[in-house]
Amino acid sequence: MSEALAHLEEIVDHEREHECEGIGAKRLCVRPVSVAVLPTRFGDFHIVAFWNNRDGKEHVAILRGDVVGREDVPIRMHSECLTGDALGSLRCDCRDQLEAALRKVGSLEFGAVLYLRQEGRGIGLINKVRAYALQDRGLDTVEANRALGFRDDERDYAIAAHMIFSMGMKSVQVMTNNPDKMKQLQDLGVRVTGRIPHVMPPNAYNRFYLETKAARSGHFIDFSGRAHLPEQAEPVVVEGMPEP
Repeated sequence: MSEALAHLEEIVDHEREHECEGIGAKRLCVRPVSVAVLPTRFGDFHIVAFWNNRDGKEHVAILRGDVVGREDVPIRMHSECLTGDALGSLRCDCRDQLEAALRKVGSLEFGAVLYLRQEGRGIGLINKVRAYALQDRGLDTVEANRALGFRDDERDYAIAAHMIFSMGMKSVQVMTNNPDKMKQLQDLGVRVTGRIPHVMPPNAYNRFYLETKAARSGHFIDFSGRAHLPEQAEPVVVEGMPEP
């Protein structure tokens, strides 16, 4: 058994009955329940399954190497996208982002991809299809969400923050173009030490979607084709994070 797997199994055994007051506005608590080896076309990983107390949805951490007790762990927080991840939809860049993240993390000594069950920016699969129908009539992604009574983005990264705490990561570098992901993690007590840009080339079907994310949601996406260099984030530590 590898040292990384041994550390993860110790955490699962220790945390199996974990309960806490939760974090974030919804007082969310998660616990790791199982770990296994996961060989993939992108590299060899370990997968840790998590239960949460809010809605029973199951989330997973896909880990490369030993992340326990590590500083500056490269992580990607990927929200579930059935149409993109599984069906290969060209309306978004989700599958490209997921595969690129797994390929990148798979090439590193250590890192993590957190796969979060937050379909359609947190509005769910049915409402996502409804939003698609509104976009077919000319609305952009922000307008479509608002027309359905939602905010631009309903995702909550308290799940990811607690997963990071549970696995004993001391600080992370976030693979993202979305500044809100970094801010939410920092507000929840995660020490964020940097950003790793994660821009995918647009196609004819998703270019307007990506342009909307950049123009209206503040995502760091440059359509000029220039290289994107990592940026450093000021570390922020918030008191009151749950004890593992």
